[in-house]
Amino acid sequence: MSASSEQPIVAPITDSITETDADELKSTLQLCMLPGLGPRTLRSLLDYFGTPEQVLTASGPQLAAVHGVGPKLIHTIRTATHHVDPNEILSWCREHGCRLICRGGKDYPQGLEDLVDAPPILFVRGSLDAADEMSVAMVGTRHASTYGLQQAERLSYGLARAGVTVISGLARGIDTAAHNGAINGGGRTIAVLGGGLGKIYPKENAGLAKAIAADGAVISEYAPHATSRAGMFPQRNRLIASLSLATLVIEAPDRSGSLITANLAAEQNRTVLALPGPVTSRTSRGTNQLIRDGAVLIQTVDDILEALGPMNRPVSTADGNEVRNPAELKLNELERQVLSAIGETSTPIDSVIAASGLPAHRVVATISVLEMRRLIRRLSGQYVSRV
Repeated sequence: MSASSEQPIVAPITDSITETDADELKSTLQLCMLPGLGPRTLRSLLDYFGTPEQVLTASGPQLAAVHGVGPKLIHTIRTATHHVDPNEILSWCREHGCRLICRGGKDYPQGLEDLVDAPPILFVRGSLDAADEMSVAMVGTRHASTYGLQQAERLSYGLARAGVTVISGLARGIDTAAHNGAINGGGRTIAVLGGGLGKIYPKENAGLAKAIAADGAVISEYAPHATSRAGMFPQRNRLIASLSLATLVIEAPDRSGSLITANLAAEQNRTVLALPGPVTSRTSRGTNQLIRDGAVLIQTVDDILEALGPMNRPVSTADGNEVRNPAELKLNELERQVLSAIGETSTPIDSVIAASGLPAHRVVATISVLEMRRLIRRLSGQYVSRV
């Protein structure tokens, strides 16, 4: 009675919900939103039974056969209709312009697919774009100093201007400054909540959430009316880390939740960046320790773009360019022209000159710039290739 773990959790359902899909979606919501059912146990149940409906109709002994499922959870699943009303959730989503994006669907963020405990459903206000794969998480303390707030806004503004999506958690302090900086820079930002979309926390950021959704996205794995609790924020942090190419810690004291996000990013083979702070500042102890432990020290937007390195696959930007490395975002037209003439395998410099149509001295000088930016490498005196 088991199903292949390679199958998507549910059929991909996004904006349009047909009658055929409706029952499946309701079963999915009913199961996934049950209290006390975590993502890992949910994954085990679906691997064993195949579909949400089969889980919900399973007997007690059948449920008990799944690792991690005890008497309390069995009772919750068997009485699911007492705990979750999928019709109420769907009605709220329609009324408030909230999309449901299911794991396995084309709109589901690629960065989350590799998570063992990836959310089966995301509630989304706004839009998720393919270009959001080129993103940086910016996190830090809620009790930020003036220095921390200024640096978060400066760096997120610069990233937004460069075309990089800024991801954070809508919390007070650094998160708020990061979102505001991206909005002021005219770019995209994504807020990942530790509660439901209908219970924005903190309340004073409700207006900011609305502004983010206008040209970005506010997302949650929780039911709309779920109230934020302490245990939800570490869960939220794994999504922030997974959605981003790198996590930048702006300002964090010892034992900060931001350090948890940095550790999660490192576990997922994402780059960890940190902004140095005064050695006398309590709110910078965590970030300075991260640098001591191997995080990349950054001071400017160029530092961040350089640290991100090549991407797994090219991303199309708003201006129609195809980017393989975020550092390309800072190139001028001449530099792009030369880079586009260089292949991923050994390319003669004479061929680059011919393909670009530029004078030889311009091409040679530009190749040196691209090499310094670590976008290409020189294989010999007369051959180059992309990194």
